[in-house]
Formats: sequence, C-alpha cells, structure tokens
Amino acid sequence: MEKPEHVDEITGVEQALRRAAPHLLVDVVADALRRQCGALRVELRLADYALRSLQLVERVPHTTPPVLIHDSPQGRAFGAQDPYVTHDAEAVSVHLPVTVRGDRMGVLTVALPAGCDLVPLLPELRHVCEALGHEILVAERDTDLYDLARRAARLTLAAEMQWQLLPGRSCVRPEFALGAHLEPAYAIFGDNYDWSASADHLTLTVTNGMGEGIEAALLTNLALNALRNARRAGLGLADQAALADQAVYAQYRGDAFVSVLLLRFDLATGEVEAVDAGSPRLWRLRDRSVEAVSFEAQLPLGMFEDTVYTPQRLTVRPGDRLLFGSDGVYDASSPDGESYGDRALARALTATKLLPSAQVPGAVLRELAAYHGDAPLEDDALVVCLDWYGRQEGPDAGPGFPGPALAEGADA
Repeated sequence: MEKPEHVDEITGVEQALRRAAPHLLVDVVADALRRQCGALRVELRLADYALRSLQLVERVPHTTPPVLIHDSPQGRAFGAQDPYVTHDAEAVSVHLPVTVRGDRMGVLTVALPAGCDLVPLLPELRHVCEALGHEILVAERDTDLYDLARRAARLTLAAEMQWQLLPGRSCVRPEFALGAHLEPAYAIFGDNYDWSASADHLTLTVTNGMGEGIEAALLTNLALNALRNARRAGLGLADQAALADQAVYAQYRGDAFVSVLLLRFDLATGEVEAVDAGSPRLWRLRDRSVEAVSFEAQLPLGMFEDTVYTPQRLTVRPGDRLLFGSDGVYDASSPDGESYGDRALARALTATKLLPSAQVPGAVLRELAAYHGDAPLEDDALVVCLDWYGRQEGPDAGPGFPGPALAEGADA
C-alpha cells in the first residue's frame, strides 16, 4: 500500500531535525513548514523557570519581549495543552504545545495565510512539535540556546546547580501523572525533587538541604546523587537512604544534614514503600477529602553515622492525588501567624482538584504567596503533585488522553 504523502513529509522533518546543528532546530522546522504549508512565520517560545512567561528562542537571547502564560494566546495553548488559533486580516496563527512525555516545554506558533484549512494540517503540526521537543532535549547537551531562552532573569549560582539536578517539571505515564515546581525559581537553595520510572516502579524523592546558597546546593547535590547511585545499583529503598546518609556524614561529620521523603510505588498494585527522614510532608486528596499522611519520623541523612532506616507502607488507589510540600510551604505563615499547612493547604488542594497535576504546584504556590502577604517567603517552597491512575488491563491501559481540541480566539 502506498504511504500518504504527509507521512513522508513528517518523516522528512524528523530526519532533518536529527541531522541539524543543535542551534538550528527552529530554522529547520520553519523551512519545512514554509515549503509544506506556506507558513509565513514560525516561532518557538519556552516556559521560563518561574512558569510565568514564554520566552522566544532567538540567537540573541531576550531581544524580543516575552508573553505571559496567563494572558496570551500562547499561554492558552500551553495551559490547556491544546492548539489555540488567532486571526488577523492577513494570517491565521496556530499556537501548539511542545510537550515531551508530559513535560511541558513551550509553544510553537505557526502563522499561515488567511483562509487556510487547518483541520488536515493539525495532526502534522502536532507531530512536528513532538519531534522538535525530543530533539531539543538531545540538543541541550551541546548548546545553551534553549536554556538561555528559559531565563527571564539571571539565576543565582545555587539555583543553577539545583535546576541542573531536576528530571523535569512534569511527567505522564499511563499509571500516573507528576508535576512539580520550586520557588523562588531564580534563587532556590536546598529544596529539590527527583523521580525515576521503570517498567514496574516509580521512585520519588523530595529533599530539603539545610542552609542557604552554595552550601545548601552542594549538600543537596551530594545527597541526591548518592540516592541516584544507590538506586541505580539496584539497592532497596532503606539501603538507598542508608548509603546517602553515609555519604553526607562522611563529608560533613554531622555538621550538615538533608531531610528527605523517599517513596517507591509499585505500578501494578499501588503499594508504596516510604522512608520519612526529615521535613518534607505528604497530603492525600481522596474522594473530596484531604488528609495529611504521617509516617514514623526517622533521622535526616547525615545527622549521625550508620543510621538504620526502616521502610513503612501505604497503598494508593486510582483517583488519589498526592501533594508533597517542603517546610517552606507548610510552615509559611499568614500575617495573623497561622501556618499554611494547618488549614489553607488543604483548601488549596481541594480548590485545584480539577487542574491537571502539572498545573497544581504553581497554583498552590501562587495561593501560598497571597496567603503569606507582602513579605517574601523566608525559605524555599517546593510542591510536587502526583495523580495516581493505576495500571489497567489490556494494550490500551491507562487513564486515556483525549485528542486535541481546536480552540478559536480573537486577535491577541
């Protein structure tokens, strides 16, 4: 059977992207779309570290003003993860999310001649966005172009070190969806998170290193890489914590330590092993009810030599939403002195129940900022949100993701 022409065109774009120099990926896509569908303009914008703006990828960074995620057509596409269309007298512009395995990277805008029929083009444009996103992840090993486009302000050195540790800001699998965010994005100290999924398990780590600045970043780097080293060596959860504990103690001799909440989810059953070694905490939204999930507290990593860690267990059910917060979240106080974790966090978790997991951390942190008042937060604030779907039977297992909708908008 002869292949449809558009399949060859998409394959051609993917191959051209693989062959292109790392800094020329947007140029390759623009050239291909000009030839294939008469595109008048092609732009790629990436979300900044604070998830407040979309920054244009251009050879001289920050020459073009950013657009706000919460007040722009591009932001509509980014937030809804669906194409969004705007019109003017000469062109119709399609704003498409660029997302890789659930990690929301940015938006590709394609301006086409007015009157263009978008329906047959949308599947091709979605494929191009997916291919572009994958190639950006590869290209970032060899160029700073895309990383620079994410910066609305200069990062502190400590923040630079912390962001380089992160696996991403969101992840989607048939069994679960994850989203996470850190504030202040450009000056974080010791808070961090990590996740890794295999065929059968998800390991999730939420860490809070003591101190500030470079010292906090160095401490967290050591602990997180020790945990990764132990995990990749095939050690169990308690032994991962023990190895990281030994690594931190050997370096600091008890003068510095790292709080960590370490969890290992069985993707088939929802059974969870947990090691609670410090301050990060967990809340669960189940059947419209929010409750704090408490574990037996154990010593933070590196406080004493040869600490023995004991895993505890819980079970998650399909439909559960788990929210993890650092002490910079639940200890933040209102002007009246009430801690955010006492009641306000539960209200925020309930109020955001209809949002996808990727948007929940940012929404909770915005609500936290309003709750705290005009004064800046006294500590890092980290929120991780996990939606649990569970493993279903059959080849199409999973929660199911609807096909793209085509939203129409007025002129921006």
